[in-house]
Amino acid sequence: MNVIDKVVHFFNPSAGVKRQQARQIAKIMNTGYSHGGASKRKKSMIGWISSGGSPTEDIDENLETLRERSRDLYMNTPIATGALKTIRTNVVGAGLRLKSQIDYTVLNMDEEQAGVWEAQVEREFKLWSESIFVDTMRMNNFYELQQIAFLSFLMSGEIFATLPYRESPGTPYQLTVNLLEADRVTSPGGRDTETILSGVELGIYGDVTHYHVCNIHPLTSSSKQKEWHRIPKFGEESGRQNILHLMIAERPEQRRGVPLLSPAIEAIKQLGRYTEAELMAALVSSMYTVFIKSDSPDEAPFGESISESDQVDAQDENSYELGAGAIISLGDGEEIEQANPMRNNATFDGFVRSVCRQIGSSLELPYELLLKHFTSSYSASRAALLEAWKMFRMRREWLAARFCQPIYEEWLAEAIALGRIDAPGYFDDPLIKKAYCGAEWNGPSQGQIDPLKEVNAAIKRVDEGFSTRAKETAELTGGDFWRNLPQRVREERAMKEGGLKDAEEVLEDDEQSEEQPAGEADS
Repeated sequence: MNVIDKVVHFFNPSAGVKRQQARQIAKIMNTGYSHGGASKRKKSMIGWISSGGSPTEDIDENLETLRERSRDLYMNTPIATGALKTIRTNVVGAGLRLKSQIDYTVLNMDEEQAGVWEAQVEREFKLWSESIFVDTMRMNNFYELQQIAFLSFLMSGEIFATLPYRESPGTPYQLTVNLLEADRVTSPGGRDTETILSGVELGIYGDVTHYHVCNIHPLTSSSKQKEWHRIPKFGEESGRQNILHLMIAERPEQRRGVPLLSPAIEAIKQLGRYTEAELMAALVSSMYTVFIKSDSPDEAPFGESISESDQVDAQDENSYELGAGAIISLGDGEEIEQANPMRNNATFDGFVRSVCRQIGSSLELPYELLLKHFTSSYSASRAALLEAWKMFRMRREWLAARFCQPIYEEWLAEAIALGRIDAPGYFDDPLIKKAYCGAEWNGPSQGQIDPLKEVNAAIKRVDEGFSTRAKETAELTGGDFWRNLPQRVREERAMKEGGLKDAEEVLEDDEQSEEQPAGEADS
């Protein structure tokens, strides 16, 4: 009670009590969000028991379980496997390819000089990237490492990579890529401290300074002694990234990644169980088995028509197996009761599709693409693909920026240091270094439902100046216009010299290809 309440209560106790009651009622009256989502009075919300925590409580403390369940779903549930592989294939495909794009104006080059420099860099990078010596384990080339890294990121929510140098036969480059599964980065002894959370060591500003990497996988059955290596995130003098951490944060102050399937784990698991049950019910219903019961102990029993080699538990005398057209004799005092599932599967497909729509929504993957089920109209199917490609492009740009580009810059520095690439001023000026490091990373094309319509639309965009031939070539076929152009010139010249086409026909074909598709697109 404040001073005024006390005075009123002293002279008029009844009025004082009313003031107190009014004050308490005002405290519990709904205002703002308390009318809806934050209401504690509505019957529909009273049963909603929720609790909140920091990223440490909400994410870090649940990561071990989330990772294990996510991987289990990937390995054993078709929907989860298909979802992650579909995203992997569309984002990475056979690997994101380098297209050097230097800022030649900063480097005082003309366009022709820039083209020569870029071609030389791409040749040298191809020499390094297509070799299995890129991989510290000597198993995968750079493009295959991209696939592994991205798929592991989807399953585990994050992945780490170190960039050690090793001498390799047959290549002048020593840079290698060593991928580390997310579980390897843990706090020493499995115990967090004030500055080390889930294997990530923090500085005074909350920034990540070091990662603690276990020498063996924590889930391995190996008896090898566990040891932790403290790896600084950046080199003290060079500023080089000693370890790459691929994750996408959902909240501020989040330092570990969450598996992509996390919001849909329960739905996917239950759908998998439901599908298994329906499959088993259909299988049992299809098995016609006759059981023979005899009251005469001397009568010779019919042999089981299921051969012992085909039985899964022939050693168990108390086990009876069903089989197509099997005839099984029962022992003394044994009876059989028919168990016919009689399952109504008419609603199975509709129910599964409904659940898959929700799962696809949580993964940003349209239902049509999740199930590879394109039975709607052209417009609906194309809309689904366009929506999915918003996510694919976002993740591709993220992978290029967080994995491909840092590794490319590390390789380029080694190539320049070895003298195989000439780049004056690269180590002297950060702006010059950035100009040399410019690059695009091209992956698989979107594909077309109706190629003719897609090509006509691309031609129209180029004609109206909305796009370029180089961009449309990359998006339609994943190719490179500037490499296609000289090849087309050689082909047309060869056809002309071979007498298959004269100059006038070539000119007519070129004019028709420019005019006809535009008219079709307008129609």
